[in-house]
Amino acid sequence: MARDKEARKSLALVRTQTMERAQGNAAPIEFRTLSIHVTETHRSGKVGNVQQADTKKLSFGWKGKSKEDDLVSETDFFSTVDFHKLSEAEVNLRFNTSETLGLSRADAEHRLKLHGPNTLAMRKPNYVKKVLGYLFGGFCSILWVGVITFIICWRPPLSNPPNITNLALAVLALFVILLQAGFSAFQDFSTAKVMSSIVDMIPADCHVIRDGQLIKIPAANLVTGDRVHLSLGNKVPADLRLLQASNDTRFDRAVLTGESDAIEASTNATDDNFLESKNIAFMGTHVVQGSCVGVVVLKGNETLMGRINKLTTGRRPKTTIIQREISRFIRIIIALTVTLIVIITVAWLAWLHPVYPEFMSVAVLLVTLMGSVIAFIPEGVPVCVSLTLLMIAKRMRENSILPKALSTVETLGCVNIICSDKTGTLTENKMHITNVAFLDHESTPEEVSSRIEKGSRDPNTLPQPDDDHLLLSLRQLQLATALCNNALFDNETKGLPIAERKVLGDATDSALLRFAHVSDPTILTDCFERTHEIPFNSRNKWMMTVHQGTARQPQVIRTLFGQNMMSASNTSPNEKDDMLVLVKGAPDVLLPYCTSYWAATNKTSPQPLTQEWSAELSRIQQTWSRRGQRVLMLCKGRYSPYLAEHNLSAAGSSTSNAVQEELTRQGLQELCIIGLVGIMDPPRPEIKETIRACRSAGARFFMVTGDYSLTAAAIAKQIGLFSSDREPHTYSHIMEPSLGKSKEAMMSNKLDDESHEHYEVGRPRFREGTSLVLTGTDLNMMSPGEWDLVCAYEEIVFARTSPEQKLRIVTEFQQRDGVVAVTGDGVNDAPALKAADVGVAVVSGSDVAIEAADLILLGGFDSIPAAIRLGRLAFQNLQKVIGYLLPAGSWSEVWPVLINTFLGTPLTLSSFLMVVICCFTDAFPCTALVMEQEEFNLLSLPPRNSKKEHLVNLKIYGQSYFFIGTMMTFFCNMFFFLYIKEYTGLGFQDLVFTFANIPEEKLKPGVTLEDFNGYYVNTGQCVCFVTLVILQWGNILSVRNRRMSILQADPFRKGRRNLWLFVGILASFLVAILVTETPGIQTLMLTNSVPIKYWLLPLPCALFIVVADDVRKAIVRAFPRSIIARIAW
Repeated sequence: MARDKEARKSLALVRTQTMERAQGNAAPIEFRTLSIHVTETHRSGKVGNVQQADTKKLSFGWKGKSKEDDLVSETDFFSTVDFHKLSEAEVNLRFNTSETLGLSRADAEHRLKLHGPNTLAMRKPNYVKKVLGYLFGGFCSILWVGVITFIICWRPPLSNPPNITNLALAVLALFVILLQAGFSAFQDFSTAKVMSSIVDMIPADCHVIRDGQLIKIPAANLVTGDRVHLSLGNKVPADLRLLQASNDTRFDRAVLTGESDAIEASTNATDDNFLESKNIAFMGTHVVQGSCVGVVVLKGNETLMGRINKLTTGRRPKTTIIQREISRFIRIIIALTVTLIVIITVAWLAWLHPVYPEFMSVAVLLVTLMGSVIAFIPEGVPVCVSLTLLMIAKRMRENSILPKALSTVETLGCVNIICSDKTGTLTENKMHITNVAFLDHESTPEEVSSRIEKGSRDPNTLPQPDDDHLLLSLRQLQLATALCNNALFDNETKGLPIAERKVLGDATDSALLRFAHVSDPTILTDCFERTHEIPFNSRNKWMMTVHQGTARQPQVIRTLFGQNMMSASNTSPNEKDDMLVLVKGAPDVLLPYCTSYWAATNKTSPQPLTQEWSAELSRIQQTWSRRGQRVLMLCKGRYSPYLAEHNLSAAGSSTSNAVQEELTRQGLQELCIIGLVGIMDPPRPEIKETIRACRSAGARFFMVTGDYSLTAAAIAKQIGLFSSDREPHTYSHIMEPSLGKSKEAMMSNKLDDESHEHYEVGRPRFREGTSLVLTGTDLNMMSPGEWDLVCAYEEIVFARTSPEQKLRIVTEFQQRDGVVAVTGDGVNDAPALKAADVGVAVVSGSDVAIEAADLILLGGFDSIPAAIRLGRLAFQNLQKVIGYLLPAGSWSEVWPVLINTFLGTPLTLSSFLMVVICCFTDAFPCTALVMEQEEFNLLSLPPRNSKKEHLVNLKIYGQSYFFIGTMMTFFCNMFFFLYIKEYTGLGFQDLVFTFANIPEEKLKPGVTLEDFNGYYVNTGQCVCFVTLVILQWGNILSVRNRRMSILQADPFRKGRRNLWLFVGILASFLVAILVTETPGIQTLMLTNSVPIKYWLLPLPCALFIVVADDVRKAIVRAFPRSIIARIAW
């Protein structure tokens, strides 16, 4: 059963990934179609005559040509491209570039001015479609129904004579449509501006040869003919013809082909089809292994990516959590609205119209219903959602975090697990060597430098066989760190001291390079030529280089590494000639391949690697690792070109894969340990507090690294990830949980099925609170049941993990209801970053990681808790917005219609005034709630469960409708009938069940029936309107605090200050005055001036709402387990 379950999960994962790929990018389909067309063209022999110079004539627009015509044009172009078939000399000649010098700066600048930057032309938006979306999308569609209804009710036959008020209502609804459309357009513009600034800040640089120097330039400044250097993790900046490539170079072409397997690189054409040849690196793909050099042959819109960009159409954006929440809220509101319409319509048809035909005409019914619909739906919600997310995104930028999508902002509030890479994320990625050791001699970099300087006869003198043995050993170790290394000093900083020079390369190689130059060994490295290389990757966890001596100084390699070492002058090697193999990597990884070690204190080196010396190596590694050092071992071996040629001939294969396999087989055979280096990467100073803050927010913080387990555990203790000094649990405790438990703990933490229901979702039953260290080997052996135990730990370090295992860690936690955030900076982090609910990349990280992530860290890692806080603040502010809009905008406007329909009293609030409240007077204070700061420390709350805790829930409806809404409904209707009683003499009891048959005999003297219906009812409606406006002032002062009293958190107090509230209140007050006091509106919309008395009477009622809600909050605080506390929002 378990195996079937796992199989179903795997199948589901594959289907999910396939769907994501299909939905995420249409490019794979277009690439494959184009490639097939090109191949068929080659086979048919109907190759067009399209020259490179004519590429600009091909249309890059989207008008005037069908997609099929575009495909034919691109097929013609790629059928004639022959860059992949050219030799290196022909490539240099065609693009007028040099193998060693590249392009001159002047020539590059001229080409840039002539042909433009290396950028893709973006598709121009369809403004007609956008405008139609602004005018008819969302709530505007309902408003249009209102416009049509009001116009129909304006003229005969429904209104005879024509009712100008209904026409005015139509104009008002049209104005609201234009207002919302204008705001949507502004929001689109603002969002596009924010996103474009984020894209601009993401690094997009590349390394090129200009005037013989390797320099870094923006990818946009690339020109055809540039020689580009690519390494692991780089994104290909243009279409390149590869001229040099390491044996293991691989490209991820998934963005083009949709294939998950990496494509090996070649320096020769492997296919007649330009699109299928492996000696072409396409723009937008990634180097996932190895390194290479290529010449730019196509750039910008001329590249394959640029042309596919023209052929493909934009994808529909994925629905986000917050969008689903808003849609859910709108569906509920619409369902309630439809219910209201159905109830009133059925009542009118079945009872009111037959019994009281003069009470409510068809026109009045339609206007009342449409006014109720427009008023019942809170049009301010979409506006406030966009404003909230924009404001939170802006605050994130101020905290040095860039969200690539606004929807990610709110998702952060749900994160309950953070998996972080170590190097460059938890640490500064500023590595330096602190210890150096042979198996029989330990030292420090300073001692090594001093010993070499003292022992050398002359800094420029080559080593001699009669030199001191320790000196030769140190030279050998120093050379190994320099030669088995892909880092280089930046030419622009070579004049600076070694510690201040800028290094082009990763942090580990940079530390080794600086150590190697402590006595300036450049003269020695020039005596070696590299012939082969297998770069470090996260699977092998080692790097290998193969060298031979130079033709001019072959004695150096022989003096230091053996007399049978080859030099470049040896063009016909025999079976006795060997090349030098240098390997660096983790000791525990390389030790199985080692058979000897180099003794620094014994001239009869190398010595056999016995069990005693293996134990000594393990002792050194563990000692250094416990200090938090990363330990690297450097080894040497031999590679026989003669034997390699013989083996490849016998196998009948000479592909790059076969060569690499032969190199690996020989290079890892009988290695000799040269020495070890201990590298310290200091933790970021802010990381300890960051971990504490994340844990206080309810998010567990784990480390996922490729480092040695002891090193990772030591760093975990230094940064506070492991909170206890006791030894962490290991896989053995997972297999046998009783190993780490006392008898009392075992009795209190039984693993029985009966107790399962008492543990929260996402946290399995076994919870020890202890730390845990697991390795990649452990993960491969774990069963689903063991994963349940692992996922219960609070403090975990995953060491020696591969990219696949990092991805599995993420998916295992997600399957157990974890909302996972992953942080990283390397290529090996990219799969986990992509699979995580929130991927966070460091801005200095690889292009692959940045592209896979959702957020980009521009500053310190301490921005993560701030981002979580802001994500939770966004959700909480949106709940406050809805809590403010519902009482007056929905509940209090429904009851006048219900009272009018079923009790037969005059309508206490007109349709016009309903629309004004919902679209104007409520809108201004509502937007001020977006600016609210956190009421309390939001990091003290547990993460939100997005499956259960919705944006709008029963508690919010209860607060808005039955508590605040009921009080507001009572007060506004009370003041309507109070005004009518005072000025006409008719009270509520006189008007109920009258259905327009007003008892004239009870009217005050001088008040006619016409005055009652034409003036006093209209004025009473304005009284009700003013009352609702003023009561909302009390509501907004109340709703801004969910827990605290207004006396504890007033809008003037520092930390909770929000003076925008009073700007919104003032705006709503001015709108109320405008509506009730402007003569034109009075005539047109049947409003009247409100007596000053009824402007003042609602003020104590608004205060009563604040006090009543403060009493409720006090009860919740004092009695947290009471019924009131349980139903509190």
